[in-house]
Amino acid sequence: MNIILLSGGSGTRLWPLSNDIRSKQFIKIFKNQHNEYESMVQRVYRQIKSVDREAVVTIATSANQVSAIQNQLGKNVGVSVEPCRRDTFPAIVLASAYLADIQGVDPSEPVVVCPVDPYVDDSYFEALQLLSKQAAKGEANLVLMGIEPTYPSEKYGYIIPTSSENTSLVATFKEKPDVATAKQYIEKGALWNGGVFAYKLGYVLNKAHSIIDFDDYHDLFAKYSNLKKISFDYAVVENEDKIQVQRYKGKWKDVGTWNTLTESMDETIVGRGLMNEKCQNVHILNDTALPVLAMGLRDVVISASPDGILVADKEDSSFIKPFVQSIKQQVMFAEKSWGSYRVLDVDENSLTIKVELKAGNNMNYHNHKNRDEVWVVLSGEGRTVVDGMEQKISPGDVVTMEAGCRHTVFADSELKMIEVQLGSEISVDDKETFELE
Repeated sequence: MNIILLSGGSGTRLWPLSNDIRSKQFIKIFKNQHNEYESMVQRVYRQIKSVDREAVVTIATSANQVSAIQNQLGKNVGVSVEPCRRDTFPAIVLASAYLADIQGVDPSEPVVVCPVDPYVDDSYFEALQLLSKQAAKGEANLVLMGIEPTYPSEKYGYIIPTSSENTSLVATFKEKPDVATAKQYIEKGALWNGGVFAYKLGYVLNKAHSIIDFDDYHDLFAKYSNLKKISFDYAVVENEDKIQVQRYKGKWKDVGTWNTLTESMDETIVGRGLMNEKCQNVHILNDTALPVLAMGLRDVVISASPDGILVADKEDSSFIKPFVQSIKQQVMFAEKSWGSYRVLDVDENSLTIKVELKAGNNMNYHNHKNRDEVWVVLSGEGRTVVDGMEQKISPGDVVTMEAGCRHTVFADSELKMIEVQLGSEISVDDKETFELE
């Protein structure tokens, strides 16, 4: 089974645990079978592999999420990187070209596209296998998953099938309705549109070539910033007559808000937290080392991270986006392919962060034009390379790098350091990478 997982998101709906770099799918909230916390992307990837060990998984994402994906899933997972955001049609076309030209997938093979962050059980991925098999038959150019509604929702679009059979043709689509209209749709047998569909790889590539002038994956990647922003629905679905829908009756939940997320959690407290017996329907999610105490609250979510603190009524928490967008500040935590960093202090001419590298990983060989850096090793063993000179490091060692100096660090074991950046123009954009000779 070939699966494209769409990984987007601006990181606002689950603030402060999510931010511009760490979208909601990377937050580790749910426990796996080993009683360890895992993120939504880790959970979905694990579920796919448990149902189909040979599944070829490609994650379509933006450049600023690649490090988090590699941190959580490893460096061998397929990643189709968008140079910039151009909505779902260009993203799916780029990922399809990646499958054909980089992964070597035959154009006659089926491909399933779905979001990276649904809260589902294994029956969902078994249904994706059936969707893939149906697309392989070629009876329709697109095969959609239609989710059996559990209530009249205003949050989803609706698919109107031509019959009540498990697989049927699509009569029409309906945009997100009000509750009263949603009830009418459901009475007519309508299904939720969860944004899941399958097609033969060649179909989307042929459709793309009729709309976009490109030769192959590399040419498309080079032209990507000039592509029109357009959704897959508008570019393809609304102009396609041969569409089928398959019903899915299993567990499915969109956990895109604090309210829906906490409904799916097994625990009421994640991280350091306490609440008294008067608290009812209260959740604490604490990503800091400081304790959080809740007393006598009802229907409240409390979330704390280095980026901020949220205390909200659960219903009102669905409307935090405009407030979060008005907050302008330095991103305080991020996962990288080599580990993670957490900002400890921000001053006018300095930035202090705690860096953790996973064993066997290393930073890029790089320099900064406008800042000096100092590394203080807290724990672990490793090696630094500074302007070509290699040096072993251990706890207590201090390494200084002046502006313009090329440097990197290798973690022979898990390595923790304090990094102090010094300069009047400290910026994440002030970085140039080099090949390490």
